[in-house]
Amino acid sequence: MQFMDNQLIKRYLVKSTLWILFLGAGNSSIAQAWTDYKLTPKGDTINRLDQKKFKQGPWVIRYEQVRGEPGFEEQGYFKDDKKEGPWVRFSLMGDLIAREFYKGGYRDGKQQYYTRIGDMLREESWKSVDPSNPYDTIVVPDIDNPNLMIEKVIKHEAAEVKNGKWTYYDPTGGSVLKTENFIFGQLEMKPVNASSPLKSTDSIKPAPKAVPKEVQQFEQKKKGKG
Repeated sequence: MQFMDNQLIKRYLVKSTLWILFLGAGNSSIAQAWTDYKLTPKGDTINRLDQKKFKQGPWVIRYEQVRGEPGFEEQGYFKDDKKEGPWVRFSLMGDLIAREFYKGGYRDGKQQYYTRIGDMLREESWKSVDPSNPYDTIVVPDIDNPNLMIEKVIKHEAAEVKNGKWTYYDPTGGSVLKTENFIFGQLEMKPVNASSPLKSTDSIKPAPKAVPKEVQQFEQKKKGKG
């Protein structure tokens, strides 16, 4: 029995020694990987800065109240100093006030915003733009003939543009107040004399040209004489 106890003690000492060495190696690697970071109560590293002073990994950023503007706290991930993926924003009281999604540091896809008591305020839709290729081809109504769709190459002037459906809610009752649809930053206007949305250029025919009143009267007189 005494032998077994000694064996257990030896195993414990070996495991403890290995664990201490592991922690020492871990702290050393953290110190080498990040020039600055913070530790959570659980011991996780956040708010990391790499050797280039770039923000990397999970971050928690707090903004205090300034000149009457309420403060907030946001949480999410950085990749090479740019916001990437889902981010959430809370009031300083801990209430969720926004859900956002980023791509390459810019808003991309659906964004949701809430009131201070948690009611939906609005849903936005954005598209991030690759700075190395700021051009896009879009299909828009022809200015001279709104029933005809044409392709147009545009250059984005900003790194993020409104694109898709925007919905505004009544914060008191939750009903929809207004919806808008944007196409690469431009508010979409409904085609004139169109009963359904235009989907493709193949299914669209130019609208017939209106016949002047004088021509109609001439044709009627001609038929009467015949």
